[in-house]
Amino acid sequence: MPMIKTKIELNVPAGKKVYFTSDWHLGYPNYSESFKREQIILKWLKEIEKDAYALFLLGDIFDFWYDYKYAASQNFVRILGQLASIADSGIKIFYFFGNHDMWHEHYLEKEIGMQMVTDDAEVKLNDLAIYAAHGDGLGAGDKTYKLLKKLFRNPLARWAFRWLHPDLGIPLAGFFSHTSRNHSAENISEFLGADKERLILYSQEILKTKHFDYFIFGHRHHMVTHALNPSSTYINLGDWVKWYSYAEFDGEQIQLKKYPVTD
Repeated sequence: MPMIKTKIELNVPAGKKVYFTSDWHLGYPNYSESFKREQIILKWLKEIEKDAYALFLLGDIFDFWYDYKYAASQNFVRILGQLASIADSGIKIFYFFGNHDMWHEHYLEKEIGMQMVTDDAEVKLNDLAIYAAHGDGLGAGDKTYKLLKKLFRNPLARWAFRWLHPDLGIPLAGFFSHTSRNHSAENISEFLGADKERLILYSQEILKTKHFDYFIFGHRHHMVTHALNPSSTYINLGDWVKWYSYAEFDGEQIQLKKYPVTD
């Protein structure tokens, strides 16, 4: 079990809400399709700005991201602008690293005011205890990916990638991202059942030593709410590629919802 490196405690005022979302995968599969999805997400962000107290971005918001020292991506200007507007209005934003966007450093923290969360977190919302993470590499098995994750997060690997010009590095990373997705496409959003889902099993292991009211993850791309026991619930946030889903804390409970999308 990895060490929980971040603790977040929020006292949510009456009438305010907290939102959880993940796996926007902006940039995938191409510019035009990503742009359509971006417009839907922008509409949702503008709507929740009216009553949001905090926004949790649980990873893979971008299909690839790298913090170059003196360069910034030409894409996602509208999304970044809207997130900056949300932060400027006083709404707290917490950005969890995913497996597609783990190479963040200080750009979003400095320019937008997000709090960056590199791994998992204990979150206290009023009286609710929540375990939150993107979900990649957690639980038993998947040793190959865990080894790759250590490699990709290695400071030497990050330093070496920085020497690739963005015009080469970003398309190259996009190619490997698409290749990885195609390799695992058959399992990416299929719910395998409570007895096989690694994140559910991982949550049950944690519950043996510590109670959480909710476990909230992204990564698996399925929209699932599952009772772990009478007082603890597992939520997987789905994504904004297929489900357009998110979770909402209304001051008492957390519910998984779908944003209505019309063609």
